[in-house]
Amino acid sequence: MSTHTQVVRNGLYELTDTAKAELLSSKYYNEDLAPTSVSQRTWTTYNISMLWVGMSICIPSLSLASGLIGMGVSPWLSIINVALGNIIVLIPIQLNSQVGTKYGIPFPLFARLTFGGRGAQIPAILRAITACGWTSVQAWVGGGAVAAIIGCVIPKFAHEDWTMSLPSWGGMETVVAGQFIGYIIFIIFIGWVAYKGMDQIKWVQNIGGPLLIAVMIALLIWAAMYAGEAGYSFSDVLNSPNNDALIEKGGGFALVYLGGLMGNIAFWATMALNIPDFSRYARSQKDQFRGQLYGMPIPMAFCAFVGAFFARATELVDGQAMFDPTAVFYRIDNKLIVFIAALAVVAATVTTCVAANVVAPANGISNINPKKISYKKGVVVTILIAFFILQAWWIYGSGGAYFTWMNAYGTILSPIAAIFIADYFVCKKKKVEIAALFKGEEGRYWYGNGFNKAAIIAWVVAFIIPLITYFQPATASNGFWTLITYINSINYIWSFIVGFVVYVLLMKTSMAKDSNISDEEFETIEKIEA
Repeated sequence: MSTHTQVVRNGLYELTDTAKAELLSSKYYNEDLAPTSVSQRTWTTYNISMLWVGMSICIPSLSLASGLIGMGVSPWLSIINVALGNIIVLIPIQLNSQVGTKYGIPFPLFARLTFGGRGAQIPAILRAITACGWTSVQAWVGGGAVAAIIGCVIPKFAHEDWTMSLPSWGGMETVVAGQFIGYIIFIIFIGWVAYKGMDQIKWVQNIGGPLLIAVMIALLIWAAMYAGEAGYSFSDVLNSPNNDALIEKGGGFALVYLGGLMGNIAFWATMALNIPDFSRYARSQKDQFRGQLYGMPIPMAFCAFVGAFFARATELVDGQAMFDPTAVFYRIDNKLIVFIAALAVVAATVTTCVAANVVAPANGISNINPKKISYKKGVVVTILIAFFILQAWWIYGSGGAYFTWMNAYGTILSPIAAIFIADYFVCKKKKVEIAALFKGEEGRYWYGNGFNKAAIIAWVVAFIIPLITYFQPATASNGFWTLITYINSINYIWSFIVGFVVYVLLMKTSMAKDSNISDEEFETIEKIEA
């Protein structure tokens, strides 16, 4: 009797029909987690490129560069920072894409492969919490657009001097009241859409992206005209130098610039984990590699250019850089233009927010206890966490807070991406037994009681030192805290390298159990077909 459980065709693996039939009764198996068949892997370079273009073209992408401007960095250096950060994070994204394309497995199975059947909840929950934060941020952006639309009818909503104070993790925050009300409306709406399903408004996705690109170009034109009326040419804005006073306030150029770079890397830190959810539909490794290479860095550089220019233009004219692009709505008198532009932002943000930021944490929360927590209950929990815990009025209140938040979660998620890469490429040498991922305690990836201690230890060791910075006393100035501060300025890279090295070393011990497959054993479970 054949022991083959998986078939390989042109380098792509899938379960045999017999193996799949045997797994249908497993409590660890369902159709959502089932590996894609080779015939289902149809996404071309174009499909994957367009996926990334759609995810990259959003208002928060503009704020990466505008946040750096607000901290004193010049326009060109801000653009370079964003572009470089996205090229760097593309490396772990590309590497962690490979397992999805080769074996057709989604992120939860990749987590089981590395952290164990129960330990997989750790990266899943962390990814979910981070997505809740992005739900909050995207809803704040959408809320600003909703306020602008209401302001066309109720003028009070169009006044940025109508403010209120809100409690936050950073103390009391002063926010524009209209935007906060718009935020409440928008976050309830996206919660309803996610709860009911996107089918009713899926057509919006087809027009939202192109409309938002048009809005960004319009924003660039507005910024050029705004600066021009004050006597600043396009070249004057773009070639203006660093704001040395702001940079010194941030601790000096090295700390500010490196902190910005780590934040820009962390912008896609979640995708570096769950990219197999998408790459498992790629037609080949070449398609997923090229699709991401073409689809992510160029749109992000475009957003950086627009964000840097508009922020520096407003700084030169007003004395302070505008961080949130939706605040421009308060500066435009033509209600028709405001209405059309705000509607475009709402259309683009709804689909991006629901698809990329609500569905993932809702599924992750449901996965904690599928019998008691349904997907719909997961949606409700996601919205509550996004609103009350991951407060957008603090995260998106300024460039400094925005980068602090991204750096904090980047520090924690970075070693998980590194551990995934180390496990797949170095420890397991790209050999995976797909069926074992669904066998729980009877499978090779159960490790010790469902947890891979090597992964958990490496993860904690990697992030603990840079994370200490966030508990630094205000009066601390000794050598220890100075060292920790500089380590935190390279937090993503530090956590990545430490996590990678520690994990590889620990997996040489008995903690690895029998999770690594020899060449001879792998030959018994794979069947090669033309």
